[in-house]
Amino acid sequence: MYQQINEQFAAASRQFADTAAQINRLALDNATQVFGLQLAAFEAGTNATFAFLGEVAEVRNPEQFKAVWPKGLQVARENVERSIATGQDVIGRTLKAQEAIGQIAKSQFEATAKQATEEVTKAAKAK
Repeated sequence: MYQQINEQFAAASRQFADTAAQINRLALDNATQVFGLQLAAFEAGTNATFAFLGEVAEVRNPEQFKAVWPKGLQVARENVERSIATGQDVIGRTLKAQEAIGQIAKSQFEATAKQATEEVTKAAKAK
């Protein structure tokens, strides 16, 4: 009897470890993708901002400043749009990863419930 309990516990532990590894892999992949997206957006915004600041540094009179000012507003608008688009992409990817993790957990619970039901049925028939 104890041998059977030990085998069931060992099997459940292996199954739990495999499921945890799958979930961790999904979470890590998602975090890597999100970090890459955010880093790319930050890099693009920084490059655009420094390019604009380079133009501003060359301004020598108010007329040149008036000509450069709309470019600054355009850079700021593009940076905000890029940030919003990246945020939406991050949320979408994170939701997909969480759905996949939820599916793994659901299948794990269903498999465990099925196995427990089979064990109970087998034990009931054995009596």
